[in-house]
Amino acid sequence: MSVPTKLYEGKAKIIYPTDDPEILLAVFKDDATAFNAQKRGSIQEKGRINNSISSKLFQELEARGIKTHFIDSPAANQMRIRAVKILPLEVVVRNIAAGSLCQQTGLPLGTVLKMPLVEFYYKNDQLGDPLLTRDRLLLMELATPEQVDSITHLALKINDFLKEFFQRCNITLVDFKLEFGLDSQQQLLLADEISPDTCRLWDISAGDDPNLRVLDKDRFRRDLGNVEDAYQEVLKRVLNQL
Repeated sequence: MSVPTKLYEGKAKIIYPTDDPEILLAVFKDDATAFNAQKRGSIQEKGRINNSISSKLFQELEARGIKTHFIDSPAANQMRIRAVKILPLEVVVRNIAAGSLCQQTGLPLGTVLKMPLVEFYYKNDQLGDPLLTRDRLLLMELATPEQVDSITHLALKINDFLKEFFQRCNITLVDFKLEFGLDSQQQLLLADEISPDTCRLWDISAGDDPNLRVLDKDRFRRDLGNVEDAYQEVLKRVLNQL
């Protein structure tokens, strides 16, 4: 039996075609990267964990009227998805100051924002995924004005759900990254994944300890250790709520 030729391989997933051109198969990898792939490694069981978390959260969002590319999960590290053309944008929603927001603004780590902040970054490794203004985004024709408005509305709606959901998991949702794509009918769908790879998650029970509270890829980025344990803990808490 021949192995299908992969359509695309990214840092975290491999995309394969299926018999239906409208449906693709995403295989989640254990590979881990940080700082625009300057740091590389692997996290044991990451593919399985991220697929499981993403699958559950996509289903919960679908139940709340948010259309995603998720169809089902035929294997532990696999997700069948609707084929979409990914918009070259990384959409970041921030609830608490961390990471580049602190570096670029001087806001102290952990500052609770008065309202969620939605940011757009150009999905381009060669340019270092730069932060974009709305005018620059439109100038570059990365999305239409209507798509930008829809994405902003959806990002805030997703944030409302995820904040409340992770709160029930005894986890603070600091910030997270989303990606969106267009299907063959030009319908905007939430794509990619929602996982400890794409979210900053702080353990509420760990208090204000800046190292102990981290339950996401920052443990890998900052060499904090116990990366696999953190991912497993998030999966356990997510599944306990579903």
